[in-house]
Order: sequence, then C-alpha cells, then structure tokens
Amino acid sequence: MTRLVIVDDDPMVRTGLRLILGGEPDLELVGEAGDGRQAMEVIRDLRPDVVLMDIRMPYQDGLITTELLVAQPDPPRILVLTTFDADDMVLRALRLGADGFLLKDTPPPKMIEAVRTVARGEPVLSPSVARQVITAATGGLGSRRPEARRELARLTEREREVAIEVARGGSNAEIAERLHMSVATVKANITRIFAKLETDNRVQVAMKVRDAGLL
Repeated sequence: MTRLVIVDDDPMVRTGLRLILGGEPDLELVGEAGDGRQAMEVIRDLRPDVVLMDIRMPYQDGLITTELLVAQPDPPRILVLTTFDADDMVLRALRLGADGFLLKDTPPPKMIEAVRTVARGEPVLSPSVARQVITAATGGLGSRRPEARRELARLTEREREVAIEVARGGSNAEIAERLHMSVATVKANITRIFAKLETDNRVQVAMKVRDAGLL
C-alpha cells in the first residue's frame, strides 16, 4: 500500500485528485494540505510514501517545501504538479530533489501510473513537457559541461554505463537487460552513483549525464 498526501492550495484540484486516486486498491490517501507550512506538519505526522506537490502556493511554496522535505531523513517521494508546460520552477524543483513532475490535466490512468512509478523510486517526466524541461536543463550546457564531466569522472566505467541508461529513462529491469546485469547489481550501482555524484534521485543523475554531454 502506497500512502499519499496531496499538497495544493486549490480545493477543487485536491478534490479531483482524491477522485482519481482514491479508488485504487494499492493507493491510500492519508492527508491533504493547502500550503507548504501546513504540508510540513501533515507529512511529519502521517509519514506518507509519496507527496503530490503543487508549486505555487501561499505562505510557503512547493520549492521551499520540497527542499525542506528532501533534507530530512528518509523523505517521501515528491511528485510535482504544474499547470504550465514550460514552468522554470519545475526545473528548480527537480534540481532540489523532486522525483518527477506531471501536468495537472494528465489523464487519470497516467496519473495513477505515475504515482506508482514514483513510489517504486523511478522518475516521472510528463511526456508533454519533458522536451521543454530537457531544453531548459541543458540551456547553459556549455558553462556546466566541464564541472559535470569532472563529476562523472568519479564513476567507474560500469557505473557510467548505468548512469547513461538511467538518463535514457530505463527502469532497473530494463537497464539490467541492456547491460546484461542482475537487477540487484543495477540497484547497487545506482546507490554508488547517488553517493559519488551527491544526488538524491534518478532525475538529478540524468541532468548531470546530459550536462556532461554523454547523451
């Protein structure tokens, strides 16, 4: 069972998400919050597995809330929700440690699957906006490439191969098949990659690989 908290200042959005997610047998909505400050209290008390996080909220926005949550021990997975196709705040949220993002009008079946994917520890990038985010992420590529290459140089050759497959969006099982490894070995490699690159999730690894020009 995946425990969920919805954080959005619009009651209608929260109601819509409840209707979409509430009937799934493997998903349990345990709480809601209307702003970031309230969210911190709700998440501290309820310890959800996944948080659906709006960005633009009063009192404390989703960026600050994401940063504060990621800094805590054993933080929840954070799936950012946005209304805009090319919201630069989404990119900032991903760099702060969010596990992915979706447009709020994502069809219900894809929304449900996205929550399950994030709960498994895999990133989610809404297809309709992935191109804009990648473009924004690599917009300053020339200035970031030397630093990114120095960071990637910390990896072994095998870890670098796994990091590239992560950046291509492969699941652990897909990476294992492509690189002729066991899933357990892939997981071990990803854990070492996170440590060496000082990253918290697969999205951040993907950004560093793209910054280094390895795709």
